[in-house]
Amino acid sequence: MTPGAGLDWNAVDTVLLDMDGTLLDLHFDNHFWQVHVPGKFAEMHGLDPVEAHAECFRRYNAKAGTLDWYCVDYWTEQLQLDIVQLKHELAHLIAVHPDVPEFLDALRRIGKRVVLVTNAHRKSLSLKMANTGLSTRFDAMHVSHDYGHAKEDPAFWQALNGGEPYDPARTLLVDDSLPVLRAAREYGIAHLRAVLRPDTRQPDKDVGEFAAIRRFSEIMPV
Repeated sequence: MTPGAGLDWNAVDTVLLDMDGTLLDLHFDNHFWQVHVPGKFAEMHGLDPVEAHAECFRRYNAKAGTLDWYCVDYWTEQLQLDIVQLKHELAHLIAVHPDVPEFLDALRRIGKRVVLVTNAHRKSLSLKMANTGLSTRFDAMHVSHDYGHAKEDPAFWQALNGGEPYDPARTLLVDDSLPVLRAAREYGIAHLRAVLRPDTRQPDKDVGEFAAIRRFSEIMPV
């Protein structure tokens, strides 16, 4: 794909960007929740590792797509583990996807409003911005907890428009979550891109009906 192919930048004023799996490698989060937390849960509660893994996933699945799923404080209470401290233990795994700084800088140069929109809890956001240095490249950063809805809910996108006025018809959203992209489409966001490989240690994912990118150079403004 040539730079800018498939995306008319003249039709876009605002760029909404997800964080985990979109700008950042999802390997950190996958390893954290699938391996690190169940291991610590087994140690804390004297459980067999297989049993601990199953119990953690039972609890995760019960909260999928809700604000609780993304809430550091909720899981600290529910699992009796210091989730923020455990994240710091793995901070060396936090990594930026290819071309991201260059893409963000290019958007600013051509006058687009660049906005981070994440389901991550603010404590997770702070850790990741501290480790990547990306925060200065955004015009604004919004977390779904501040709006009372997860991004998977179309009501989030309406609520966001109160704090971050944008014209859905002239907005691009890049996100690795299909439920999020579908909710944004239902609200009316016109330009949508999925991410083919959110976790660089995993194969390409099924992006459903959405156009997708493997890296940001594919839609770099020229």
